[in-house]
Amino acid sequence: MFEHHISNCLRPLTKPSIEGLRQALLKLNATYDELAPYIQSSSEKPYYRKLLFQSKHVELLLMNWSGLDCAPHDHGNSYGWIQVIAGNVSNQLFKVQSNELPELFVEKYYKQGKTFFAPKKSVHRMEGNKGLLTLHLYAPPISGMKVYDLKKCAACVVSDDCGAWWPEDQKQRLKVIQLNEAPE
Repeated sequence: MFEHHISNCLRPLTKPSIEGLRQALLKLNATYDELAPYIQSSSEKPYYRKLLFQSKHVELLLMNWSGLDCAPHDHGNSYGWIQVIAGNVSNQLFKVQSNELPELFVEKYYKQGKTFFAPKKSVHRMEGNKGLLTLHLYAPPISGMKVYDLKKCAACVVSDDCGAWWPEDQKQRLKVIQLNEAPE
């Protein structure tokens, strides 16, 4: 039933505007109880990632957080909205100069029920306690996501089935880029 509702809300979207994408996420009006059947735990990764809907124009992902921080990352050529379904989240935004390590420049906090925007090519990192549940709607579906490892001073373009962490599986590492430390 909920899957039918998702499809009815998202299937009509073709190249949605930023506001059109936000309205579609809000129209879903997803509750914890509706999403509960899709929740699985993830103890080794920052979150369990469940694809709930995908067309050639948009994708909807549910993320159940483990308490581990994700890595700084972008969303390739996609933009999106993130809705906090349960818990509280810290969203850290980074500035990135060409081929340099990202630098944290602002941190914002969002509580249950709030939504926030993830612009195309922006780099961010999310943190939350175990039990944080977030719903992500992106346009177009994420491809070419770049994940940053601040300790290795490197970035990696990851495969579409990888989340916002440095992949252990070599097949998920499409391109590794050595970065320079930002000048002080």
